[in-house]
Amino acid sequence: MSPAETGAAHGRPVCVGDDGALMDVAEAVAADWAALGVRGSFLALNLDTGTRLGFGVDESMPLASVAKVPLALVVLDRIAAGELDAARPVTVDPARSSVGSTGLSAFRHPATVAVGDLLLLMLSVSDNAAADALFDLVQVAEVDARLRAWGCDGIRMRHRMNHMYECAVGAAGNDFSLALELAVRDERAGLATIETLDPARANSGSAAALVGLLRRVWCDEIAVPGATAELRRLMGSQVFTQRLACDLRADSLRWSGKTGTFLHLRHEIGVVEAESGDRVAMAALTRAGRRAALAPDIELAMGAAARDAFEALRG
Repeated sequence: MSPAETGAAHGRPVCVGDDGALMDVAEAVAADWAALGVRGSFLALNLDTGTRLGFGVDESMPLASVAKVPLALVVLDRIAAGELDAARPVTVDPARSSVGSTGLSAFRHPATVAVGDLLLLMLSVSDNAAADALFDLVQVAEVDARLRAWGCDGIRMRHRMNHMYECAVGAAGNDFSLALELAVRDERAGLATIETLDPARANSGSAAALVGLLRRVWCDEIAVPGATAELRRLMGSQVFTQRLACDLRADSLRWSGKTGTFLHLRHEIGVVEAESGDRVAMAALTRAGRRAALAPDIELAMGAAARDAFEALRG
């Protein structure tokens, strides 16, 4: 039995690496995450050489706010096709908007924002109200169908962002601590009391599918170049740098990413680009095995994984 088959038989994630050294890095990252009680998947891919390393890369997981990336691509594609005007004003009323702590989600009064700026709020500060305002213009089913047409079969879009919170309230009332406890309990038991933590019912995707999407966006092999260029620009505006980017801060490096957080889920996808020309796409999808609204040790472990993968994969 191969090492990968042995790991799978014992419930450990299957590691991938294009040579022994890359496999060693993948196994070390997997071990670091396991030591923290973190389950999940990780994949890093050099966009120019095609070399990769990671583990659990084909496991489908709920995406949380990572789902805003495919939504943005579909909206930008419609803008590029002239079917939607980036300057179109949209009024968001807090009395009817989505739950969240950033952007329009935190507003107390109605605000009118252009479609293009809704995209900026959605990707820079992960604004749920901005995302659901865009879902009012481009329906969930349309986003999912467009992904199918583009061949992104490993990513599924099934609901608006606020549905995550509606499902949590349905299971735990307004007690976020109880919802987090349910998420951790169900993680251990292999259940999903909260519907949007079930990959079969949530917006979902695998590390492999998400890195594949990033590769096509960065190589202009999906939608149209105008849409992919704008998505790259907007992902470069993300203000959150405590996960994959935390050990990749340097004047010679550029990080473009999108986080996703919900209950015990802490994710990020993105691309690091170096002045040397190296480009590495990454996806880290994690599920914590403990109740913790804040988990800096997990985020630091994600950052260490990104740093080690980038150093191992760069030319």
